[in-house]
Amino acid sequence: MSSWSSENATKAYLQALKMGKRGKEPDVGEFISALAAGNNAQLIVMACSSIAVSRTLALVAAARQTGGRVVCILSGVIGDIDASKKSLGRYANCIEFVKGDAQKLLMGDYKGADFVLIDCNIDIDGHENVFRAAKESVMHGSGAGVIVGYNALPKGSWRGYKTHFLPIGEGLLVTRIGENSDVGGGRKRSRWVVTVDKCTGEEHVFRVTSSSSPRKVIEA
Repeated sequence: MSSWSSENATKAYLQALKMGKRGKEPDVGEFISALAAGNNAQLIVMACSSIAVSRTLALVAAARQTGGRVVCILSGVIGDIDASKKSLGRYANCIEFVKGDAQKLLMGDYKGADFVLIDCNIDIDGHENVFRAAKESVMHGSGAGVIVGYNALPKGSWRGYKTHFLPIGEGLLVTRIGENSDVGGGRKRSRWVVTVDKCTGEEHVFRVTSSSSPRKVIEA
């Protein structure tokens, strides 16, 4: 995973706006799309609890900007693949669907993923097991990547890992794996800021990054 690309993030965000259908979660898909594209993800894997949802379109929008591929792992019943393709319409051809155990597939056929999106409803405590498999998958690739969990609101954070919880939609968990120091020796610190437009009620999420000097470190 290469350095952050604001151009890719912006283009993917706008593409996701065009492709998605706005509902109760107006910013979730667009945010995910911008995050994946901005990080120049090449192997994007989504682990679903049932049929693929509109968030899958956000990953397609990201892959169009990075030239990457999108894999959707379905862990539900056999008919979920057909139902998913029907739900996604013409964009279904942009996605590789596979049926099976997300943990095993992330450690096997899709080892080296650099962006993984996990449905936290995938099973009771199952999303944490999938997260650990995703972490190992990333480490076996470039060693750097992003793991995102959605439907995270009632689940809590992934235990034992530095994870950002974002209160948008039904909640997002965001973890960066293998984030390196900035060029020149200074370390980059970042935090997520969520603001609400008082006029429209829309939520906006910003990532604020700053470099800290080795001589003066302020812990968050």
